[in-house]
Amino acid sequence: MKDAITTRQKELLFIIYEYIKNEGYPPSVAEMRERLGVSSNQSILDLLDKLKKGGFVRRNEAGARNIAILPLGYKALGAPALTPFMGVTSAGAPIEAIEVSGEWRTVSHGDEKVERLQEDIFMLRISGDSMINAGIDDGDTVLVQTKKEFVSGEIVYAQIGSEGTIKRFVSDDKPPYVFLKPENPKYKNILCTDEVELKGKVISVLKSDYWKAIK
Repeated sequence: MKDAITTRQKELLFIIYEYIKNEGYPPSVAEMRERLGVSSNQSILDLLDKLKKGGFVRRNEAGARNIAILPLGYKALGAPALTPFMGVTSAGAPIEAIEVSGEWRTVSHGDEKVERLQEDIFMLRISGDSMINAGIDDGDTVLVQTKKEFVSGEIVYAQIGSEGTIKRFVSDDKPPYVFLKPENPKYKNILCTDEVELKGKVISVLKSDYWKAIK
């Protein structure tokens, strides 16, 4: 049965969860072995293999710490999903998107949509005021769902060369046809040239410790 988990497997899953939550990255095999109180690496590898086959974690053997907890794993633990916090992006003139390695935030497990999208979402902190009329203010944190296709009117995270920005995507049948629109009249539209790459859709913004849907 795919969603069955043994007590020992759950103990290791909890160790992985707590380590990521506190350190910002998964534990090594040696660290898992020490925390679980077993003497051999093979015991850990066997448990990881069972967690992977059960659909609780995703693991790439090419990396010593390449472990990600999947939605079924969070459900088994009864714990909030952990979402990677990727850095700072602009809601003004585009600025360089800074990756913040090892920093994670907890997303409320009551938000089923966030948990379901866990493999495809990340968070960004906003710098600037170009999206204030959409309820996204300087210093806010937004939740971004990675996508390949976008609908006119969606608020998106776009990369322009090496820089990133949050704007509303507009596709129209009249000039300028396709562009990024700020939600503050003091900023100008950004034309979607070959240099502009849409990376994801903004689905919610963190306001006073709760997630508010973006429209």
